[in-house]
Amino acid sequence: MKIDVIGDVHGCYEELLELFSQLNYTWSQGSLLPPSDRVPVFLGDITDRGPDSIRTIHLVHQIVITDKIGRYVPGNHCNKLYRYFLGNPVQIKNGLETTVAEYEALSKAEQQEVKQKFIELIERSPLYLELPEVNAVIAHAGIPEAYIGKTGKQVTTFVLYGDITGEKHEDGRPIRKDWAKHYHGDRWIVYGHTPVLEPRFMHKTVNIDTGCVFGNKLTCFRLPEHDLVSVRSKQPFMQDKFQ
Repeated sequence: MKIDVIGDVHGCYEELLELFSQLNYTWSQGSLLPPSDRVPVFLGDITDRGPDSIRTIHLVHQIVITDKIGRYVPGNHCNKLYRYFLGNPVQIKNGLETTVAEYEALSKAEQQEVKQKFIELIERSPLYLELPEVNAVIAHAGIPEAYIGKTGKQVTTFVLYGDITGEKHEDGRPIRKDWAKHYHGDRWIVYGHTPVLEPRFMHKTVNIDTGCVFGNKLTCFRLPEHDLVSVRSKQPFMQDKFQ
């Protein structure tokens, strides 16, 4: 197995198509065709903030559920949209409002299709992926070595939100501890969640959320080669979103 882990898409559908092209994926009769032996893996937050969350849902569902040629794990934005579709009380802000606006502009039949596809995508996907074939774990906000192989509320919170302290910065962003500094495992941990201008390597971890929705780029980390492939964002650049 060879994998192409794709960072936080956040509704940047056109950039995702361009990235697939850069990775030498092709199309046949409306289906994505990976190069030989390669598997695309989405590490969460495929929706919200960007311009095309609905089309991104359709595409990722097709790749992962219908055609069964890719894998997916949820991010915190995915989890919130899932709860919204289930009818649970959620605050429609921090990016969810863009997806909800797209969703509400659809016909009732289209809304039902999108809702069913996204719920199915979430419910048929793991919280994080252990891929021994490439000696890697794929987790949206990361995962410490002690949590690998485990489940539960504490693990779920960490994988979706990172090592949060419960406190917040002045601008409202949650304060997170730098868990990667303390990771000393043998497996690669590939994650996203926190936008960085360039992929951040720390020990055997790499953050590939290069802030496409904030105007920087969409990045893929390829294993076992350890190669990086990126495409430039079409969105306005927002310097203050990067750490």
